[in-house]
Amino acid sequence: MANAAEHSGDNGHAGVISAGGHAGAPAAAAAASAAAGADARLAAVRLLLWALAGVLALRQAAAVLRAPSGPWPLGSPHAPYSPYDPGALYIPHVLHDPDRFTGTPFAGLVLKPFLGLAPPPSLGVLWTCASLLAVAAVGLVAARGLPDPVPRRTALLAAPVLVGLMMASLPVREAAASGRGAVLVLPALPVLLVLLALFRVPSDRPAGFLVGLAAALQPALLLFAPLLWRTGRRPAAGAAAATFAAATALSWAALPRDSWAYWAHHLAGTGLGGAPDAPANQSVHGALLRLGLSGPGEVVLYALLAAAIVWAGLRRAVRYARDGQLLLAAAVTGCVAVAVAPTGWRHQLLWVLLAVAGRVGARAADRRVWPVAVVLAATLPSAVLLPNLAALAPVRDNVLLLAALAAACAVPFLPRSSPYWRTPVPTEYGRPAAARWSRIPLLPFWRRVLTRPNLLLELLLIRVGYSIYSHIRAAAPASRSVAEENGGQIHAVERALGIDIEHAVNQAVVATPWLEGFFNFYYTSFHFVVPLSILGVLYWRRPGDYRWARASLGLATVLALAGFWLYPLAPPRLMPGMGFVDTVHGPQDLANPQYGAMTAISNQYAAMPSLHFGWSLWCGIVVVALAPKAWQKLLGALHPLITVCAIVATANHWVLDAVGGAAVVGAGFGLVHVLSGPRRLRVRLPAQGAPPGGGRSGPAAGAGARASARS
Repeated sequence: MANAAEHSGDNGHAGVISAGGHAGAPAAAAAASAAAGADARLAAVRLLLWALAGVLALRQAAAVLRAPSGPWPLGSPHAPYSPYDPGALYIPHVLHDPDRFTGTPFAGLVLKPFLGLAPPPSLGVLWTCASLLAVAAVGLVAARGLPDPVPRRTALLAAPVLVGLMMASLPVREAAASGRGAVLVLPALPVLLVLLALFRVPSDRPAGFLVGLAAALQPALLLFAPLLWRTGRRPAAGAAAATFAAATALSWAALPRDSWAYWAHHLAGTGLGGAPDAPANQSVHGALLRLGLSGPGEVVLYALLAAAIVWAGLRRAVRYARDGQLLLAAAVTGCVAVAVAPTGWRHQLLWVLLAVAGRVGARAADRRVWPVAVVLAATLPSAVLLPNLAALAPVRDNVLLLAALAAACAVPFLPRSSPYWRTPVPTEYGRPAAARWSRIPLLPFWRRVLTRPNLLLELLLIRVGYSIYSHIRAAAPASRSVAEENGGQIHAVERALGIDIEHAVNQAVVATPWLEGFFNFYYTSFHFVVPLSILGVLYWRRPGDYRWARASLGLATVLALAGFWLYPLAPPRLMPGMGFVDTVHGPQDLANPQYGAMTAISNQYAAMPSLHFGWSLWCGIVVVALAPKAWQKLLGALHPLITVCAIVATANHWVLDAVGGAAVVGAGFGLVHVLSGPRRLRVRLPAQGAPPGGGRSGPAAGAGARASARS
């Protein structure tokens, strides 16, 4: 396959020579200048991405070297593994030890000689550098295997993007955090060997030799031999099988006890390392164990599922390889191998990231869904992607496995023969709005999209955005003395303004049980339900307004985070000596720095501004502006009014907190208005004799005008 560098030439325009000879010179000069500017910007972006990838690599190296010294893949060369068999790779009677060697006997045979090359500290540095170089090499080789034709921008940026994603992925980060960065050599090296065999080695037998070595290090990768056989590379498939058999026989001859322990006692590594039902084991076998299945029934079900996954996945991989999408075929086969292996540890799932090479969706707006989903699954912890609910545990504990299974068996990747491969259905945009103020131009990339966004992408981004918001809010400064001092300042300002009504309202509500129950229910029940419901209705009925409303809510929330960091504030219920009653959370022991159970859940000093009121105000404004009926507008206006009463009555916020919430919501709406123009655009009628749409004519211009009117 031709590599990406061969497609990174000019844009294919040889220039235009006008009939007048000299008339085309200024246009040609302008085009050349524009092309030079675009190349300079592309080079700057590429350099920035490489710098980011380098920073991520240095960060992982520092994390490994800074962590407490733990066992390297084969431990210390001076300490025996077992008192019964000094120097053995495995201890047959010891299971589920994550610090033990979990590779194949051949891997141990290859790695053992390296233990005597340097003392343990230097060996750790060497292993770390080798691990990160292997990971970077995977990204570089994969970037050169993108399917033809490769656009110039993609060809230049693919390598730094893939290397950066590899460095930021969960397999690399988790190995670095545990101080065992050297274990990355074992999963990264087989991936690298397979990719080199597929893309960089032209001859079949040397390529098969590399695949066989990869399978000797990770046996499930022997599935690449059928892929080679089915795609016409039968000498390579035979060489892969022969190399695997020879390497395994060599390990049996050199390490008979270890080979018996690995292949017979542990059934190809099953049970080595951590517990097989631990979330780190992202295989079908591990998922079934986590679901509570065990015994012969689980083994039979696992075998049937593994056979079905291998059959479906290899068929798809062969189809994509014959279609010229060899990188996607390799990713699909690798995902199948990790899923059906008895133990598919999370650090072996670098294959999932390579599945971003596939294209999914006929619409341009849908093209981002699959890459975003893969990147999020491979780089973010499952707790960020899904809430901590018991009903979601089977999904949350198997996110990487589900991503691998989706790539292997389910996602409908487009063939290169599809008419949508190069030219997807374009996104419908409204006509640009004029800037509200000449000194504050509109953002050039903030275009008014009129079509409905992809639902899966929206749900992913909303969930991840809220999770990041929760983590930042929880990490905001939470000094008790500073928060109480700021609470005293707020109370003093309210007294000066004559609006210090919190204590009186709180005591009146406590004395009225039905009113206390109503405000407690309102406070705890509608904070998330109402905004999400409004977003859902707008998404379905008014997609143009959905984007406008969603952007304003997101900007208001980001601005609120700045307030949480800059001004930690104790709410009334956490102010000692003021006599407030926490009606929602129960009595708080102010002598105890923990302040009860709620303080352990979130930062209780993130009170200014009040997003409880801010989000309700956003709901009210959106409903009043967009609802078609008067009673709907009335309900929308009542929601923030009841919410401000609830946050004051339950002693969870000061009155000025609500003022701060209103300020950030107003700023969110204002920023959207300034940056993207008014919500409703006026359609300007073209001058007499001029085609509508600024030079366009025909149905396209009429459609653009109608779209602008609808926005």
